[in-house]
Amino acid sequence: MLKFLSASALALVLSSQAYAADRIGVSMGYLTTNFQTLIANGMQDYAKTKGLDLQVVDAANDVNKQLDQVRNFAAGGVSAIIVDPVDSDGTPAINKIAEDAGIPLIYVNIQPTDLSTLGKKQAFVGSNETESGTLQTKEVCRMLGGKGNVVVMVGDLSSQAARQRTQDVHDVLKTGDCSGIKVVREQVGNWSRVDGADLVSNWLTSGLSFDAVIANNDEMALGAISAIKNSGGSTDKTIVAGIDATPDALQAMKSGDLKVTVFQDAKAQGRGAVDTAIKAIKGEPIDREVWIPFKLVTKDNMVQFESLN
Repeated sequence: MLKFLSASALALVLSSQAYAADRIGVSMGYLTTNFQTLIANGMQDYAKTKGLDLQVVDAANDVNKQLDQVRNFAAGGVSAIIVDPVDSDGTPAINKIAEDAGIPLIYVNIQPTDLSTLGKKQAFVGSNETESGTLQTKEVCRMLGGKGNVVVMVGDLSSQAARQRTQDVHDVLKTGDCSGIKVVREQVGNWSRVDGADLVSNWLTSGLSFDAVIANNDEMALGAISAIKNSGGSTDKTIVAGIDATPDALQAMKSGDLKVTVFQDAKAQGRGAVDTAIKAIKGEPIDREVWIPFKLVTKDNMVQFESLN
């Protein structure tokens, strides 16, 4: 005996099947960094709960490789594209590829420099970097009592996040309460633990004296801690500060080596990017900017952040 579905039930089944078939292409800028791996893993875990197929690829910090990945996604007919940009200034070319293909494009984590001119099907999900370095540096200033020498490790000058976090440091140090703090060295550490360790090791070997290390991310901060210890120094005497509150960073904070970090919610950014992509796929209106707040983390409140990564 044949059984017939009502028109509404049939529409629901077809809609469900179409939704389940949606594929989203994800190009991450540099998956060897701890934080970006957390974002990618968070997106994949969340996408599974939504019945979505996520294809995640690593641009390996190569602008041209990322452009090729976006082109391949567009040619492959994905339903949406999510990009963690290698270069904040390189996003217009990515925008055009997606727009020409009529595919929604969502940026995550690294803010595109052309944010204000993104198309109707384009958006950014991330955290306001004016908060990150500001929270970090204000706490370092408080711990130093408003005076001393600091070194600054910059992530990557092609990144809007690194540029803004570094500007935040200088803006805080211009304020009256912190004007007694001097930046004695500032150098690029490429977001890398190895490069961070090399920088601090070289500074210490040259005889440079400093009271704090302000790093644009936790990976470089962890490298700084390693270099200080390897030189026979102590993190009891030198304040080391990072940003992201990654699991490794929180472990270093628990042991007393890392004094300051700032929680950037990788999972929330990943979920936000996927949710925004879903809305765009359905043709629903989307917000151009979706902000996930930063939060200061110290040893006093770190416990509440341990389960969030």
